[in-house]
Amino acid sequence: MRIMAVDPGEVRIGIAISDPTGTIASPLTVVVHVSRPVDAALIAGLARQYEAGLIIVGQSLDEDGRSTPQSRRSSHLADAIREQCDLPVQMWDESFSTQTARQARLEMGVPRHKRRGHLDELAATVILQSYLDSKAGN
Repeated sequence: MRIMAVDPGEVRIGIAISDPTGTIASPLTVVVHVSRPVDAALIAGLARQYEAGLIIVGQSLDEDGRSTPQSRRSSHLADAIREQCDLPVQMWDESFSTQTARQARLEMGVPRHKRRGHLDELAATVILQSYLDSKAGN
């Protein structure tokens, strides 16, 4: 089963998708935020197009595991996605996903001038791979 991950941001939303076996995460696209209903409809459409069976929405928690204003926005987006499709939508801790994506670019030797710009789809990939890895042993 393919799984889609969403890294919600205030300006851009990163989207990643797994392979059909649900083992490997890959970047898919970046969606420019318009409004919650429009974003949710677009995400639901991508999930249908790529035949995802589950949507993971990244949620940033504080160091004590409590919700933050950003995590509440993520939760509202997840609710809006649920209204747009009948796929299960699950929240997943995205803490440090952008920093991990940035570090991955460094480790891959990407030149400084190519490291500029957004990391949204890479952060979504980090979120999704984290989820897939956590389920691999189950």
